[in-house]
Amino acid sequence: MYRMSRNLRRNVTAALAFALAAGCAVGPNYRRPAFNTTGNFKEENGWKPSEPGDALTRGPWWKIFKDDELDQLEARIDISNENVKQAVAAYDQARALVDQARAGLFPTLSGSASRIRSSSRSFDTATGTTTSTGTGTGTTTTGTTTIIGNTSGQTITTYTAGLSANWTVDIWGQIRRTVESDKASAQATAAALAAARLSAQTTLATDYFELRAQDQLQKLLDDTVVAEQLSLKITESRYRFGVAAKADVVSAEAQLLSSQAQQINAKIQRATLEHAIAVLVGLQPAEFSLDPVAMRSDVPTVPGGVPSALLERRPDVAEAERKMAAANAQIGVATAAYFPSLTLSGSDQYSSSAWSHLISLPNRAWSLGPSLAETLFDAGARRAQVKQARAVYDQNVASYRQTVLSGLEQVEDEIATLRILEQQAVVEDAAVKAAREAEALTLNQYKAGTVPYSSVITAQTTRLAAEETALTVLSSRLQASVALIEALGGGWAADQLPR
Repeated sequence: MYRMSRNLRRNVTAALAFALAAGCAVGPNYRRPAFNTTGNFKEENGWKPSEPGDALTRGPWWKIFKDDELDQLEARIDISNENVKQAVAAYDQARALVDQARAGLFPTLSGSASRIRSSSRSFDTATGTTTSTGTGTGTTTTGTTTIIGNTSGQTITTYTAGLSANWTVDIWGQIRRTVESDKASAQATAAALAAARLSAQTTLATDYFELRAQDQLQKLLDDTVVAEQLSLKITESRYRFGVAAKADVVSAEAQLLSSQAQQINAKIQRATLEHAIAVLVGLQPAEFSLDPVAMRSDVPTVPGGVPSALLERRPDVAEAERKMAAANAQIGVATAAYFPSLTLSGSDQYSSSAWSHLISLPNRAWSLGPSLAETLFDAGARRAQVKQARAVYDQNVASYRQTVLSGLEQVEDEIATLRILEQQAVVEDAAVKAAREAEALTLNQYKAGTVPYSSVITAQTTRLAAEETALTVLSSRLQASVALIEALGGGWAADQLPR
């Protein structure tokens, strides 16, 4: 037995030495494909952002808007937003898959114990003879039935216990490549979580500023209705004194009713936005409300930086890059199937009819040894799997490049939007000032009887349209500022991915 054990140990040692010597991971090692970006963003020429370049690295990005109510709402995203919770659960699942794959690098050990009761009675169908073997001595024959021993020993109890182990040695790196792929996939899921969080945050900020614009529009329409009610009173008074026609009164009433209709209609959009914000922070619309407040007039913005920084700052780019790394590792997994697999197996079992004497050397049976397995013919299945893995990798490379291009496009779009809207805002503010002055002058001229009331209506309509346009531009600038922050990654960086 000693000689056999020594030979087995020699075989196992040789197999392990071979595994360590040949231990390599087949397949290509991952290198991120180069993506040559331009030195600067095209649309930044002539545009001066209001915030410093490191504004997004000092903390939550929404702090640059200096809005306490927005701060409180944004803080609820991580706690209550259901889409973010889904992304968190997906990341936890991906981490578990990494642990599961890594477990394949180690041996599996299992134990067993059993108590078996079996009968020794057997029936010979050829002779019609039933035989029962038990303890004791002596034979009794009756007719065609033969009973050996005493008839009380018809049931035998056997106890067994033991351990067994199996270890698939990862010579060609199939398990290691699987772990590598699952790690990259988990990192991609972590980046997807960051993207989902950023998307929820920016959607909330966009809806919030749009809601505040609706509050401002409501105030504008309320003021307009008050002004037009005063105009109607003036017209009615002039009509009573015979210095104005009935048509002027009717026109003033029609103008007032039109503004009141707009005043009522504006509440629809605000209610819809309030409901959307409630859902984003994980609340039912019925249990959430925001009081109207004045809208801010300044628009904080951040610089775009350099295009190459997007490769590290956008979570969707990081997600695409990690998916590419995972696909690359799968090429190695598929390639490893070409090579034989080495498995080391061993067992140590004990079997006895008495439990008290089960663990003893005479009752022991053990085995130990390596085994090699290799597929000799598969009609090209492995070749097709490798080809498929390479195609998946190429697909992910194209997806990565497209994601980078889309990110660059979004930044350029938002910078251009902010730059052009900033110029438009200057003109619109001047237009509002002029329209207000023209309205006041025209109303005074109407009181003096030098112009018809239609001129007043025209002036009022022009003033209201100018103020609504200026408000729309301001709202669009705030939303574009949020969109630019999202396009720049919201202060996120690839080094935040779990390692």
